[in-house]
Amino acid sequence: MSFLGLITYNVKKPALSNEPTEISLKTQEEIPPAKRKSPVLVELFTSQGCSSCPPADKNLAFLEKQQPSSEAEIITLSLHVDYWNRLGWTDVFSSPKYSERQGFYSNTFKLGGEVYTPQMVVDGTHQFVGGNMNEANKAISSSAKSPKAKIDLSISGDKLKVKISELPEHSYSNVFLAVAENNLSTNVKRGENGGKILPHASVVRELKTIGNITAEDKSFETETAFQTPPAWKKENLKFVVFIQVEQTSKIIGVNQIKL
Repeated sequence: MSFLGLITYNVKKPALSNEPTEISLKTQEEIPPAKRKSPVLVELFTSQGCSSCPPADKNLAFLEKQQPSSEAEIITLSLHVDYWNRLGWTDVFSSPKYSERQGFYSNTFKLGGEVYTPQMVVDGTHQFVGGNMNEANKAISSSAKSPKAKIDLSISGDKLKVKISELPEHSYSNVFLAVAENNLSTNVKRGENGGKILPHASVVRELKTIGNITAEDKSFETETAFQTPPAWKKENLKFVVFIQVEQTSKIIGVNQIKL
């Protein structure tokens, strides 16, 4: 686990034809209740410049690919922070936006403004060192028991359609869209991981708010346009939509769809 001091953030918060291509994900109510797994969001704050991070990156990839929980559908996101960049290697996937999000969690978990890598956060309510798979399993199992909203997603052309219903009791919440890419790797030439080729899973390429839900709202619908730059491989992309209570950081709904 690597600490970089006290950092405090002030967080406010193809188709070959000309016809649109529509891709529909199996909606969350189509699976029989007895077999339905509860979706759980696992976020990893990491950096290519951190020597403690590769084992946690492997843990996240394992959770994504192997789906080891009998209770949860594990949806993963890897957010590369930028504060390691000053120490010899610039992480090409890093963004100050992801460092800011980690600062939001630092305040939520009352860590006194301290941030560290690798940090894993499960459903916005559990945080621990990302290399600790035992803690990950416990947090995922616990989070799978919490009620979640139903989120239906579909893609038509360059637009993502989002329909949210069956919201559990909540206060003011934000609806986020993360675009993430799998099967990435980087040849790190300097810094703590210099000379290593690091594999990456679920790397967040874009993170944005696409709506807000008040305490009185029972449902939510929106449509948002997206772009896929040439450097992103479409076959490896996924769109993750999640609902997060602003005051507590709890995730009350999450779903994903592949492009």
